[in-house]
Amino acid sequence: MAKVINKSKIAAALVGMYVIAGSTTVAAQDVSSLQNEEAKIHTADKRSQQKIDSLFEQSQELLYEYRAVVDEYENLKVYNDHVQRLVDDQNASLASLQRQIDGIEATKQGVVPLMYNMIDALEQFVELDLPIHKERRLARVERLRDIMSDSNVTTSEQFRQITEAYQAEMDYGAGLIAYEGKLQFEGEEISVDFFHLGRAALMAESLDLKNGWIYNKENNTWEALDDAYLGALTKAIRMARKQTAPDLIKLPIYAAERAE
Repeated sequence: MAKVINKSKIAAALVGMYVIAGSTTVAAQDVSSLQNEEAKIHTADKRSQQKIDSLFEQSQELLYEYRAVVDEYENLKVYNDHVQRLVDDQNASLASLQRQIDGIEATKQGVVPLMYNMIDALEQFVELDLPIHKERRLARVERLRDIMSDSNVTTSEQFRQITEAYQAEMDYGAGLIAYEGKLQFEGEEISVDFFHLGRAALMAESLDLKNGWIYNKENNTWEALDDAYLGALTKAIRMARKQTAPDLIKLPIYAAERAE
């Protein structure tokens, strides 16, 4: 009986051991399964964190881009406002220039007839004046008429040349001037030295210094000069050419006509 009981104990012990062993195996499997699940969860958490990090970086980049766009917009707005002010100023300048151009056109309508009158008056003056470089002066008048018909010459340039011609005429009336030329006297052409004291007197002397003439403005003719004045005329010509020092000289001058 005792042996049977012992065998039963042994069998029970063996069964218990098997049960414990089975439980241990099951437990080991559960632990392994838990570890695998934990690993999976860890991996999933890591991936989630990576996604979160990626989304954060993207959001930061978008934020930087947004700020850059805002800054660019502000800069463009400031620049556009600046350009608009420039355009407004240019438009105002153009409007002012147009008004000036309109005014110039109106002025030209009055200036052009004036210039023609000035040329006519200049020609009349040369014809009535002492014949000092008469051919040259009349040629200048003709050039002025030519430029008035030249479309390539601006109105301002035409007016400038006319005023220069008037200035040249004024210069003939100042100082002692001598120049060489040809004198027509009694049907003969004579090489002479012309001399004029402003517009007070016009004389001529032959190159051999033997004959002299004076222009009579009353009848617009040349008259023979008294031999007594030849020496003074020769000296006056030399003074005009700065070939001798200035000095007092005595020359005949026709008195101006008195108005009655």
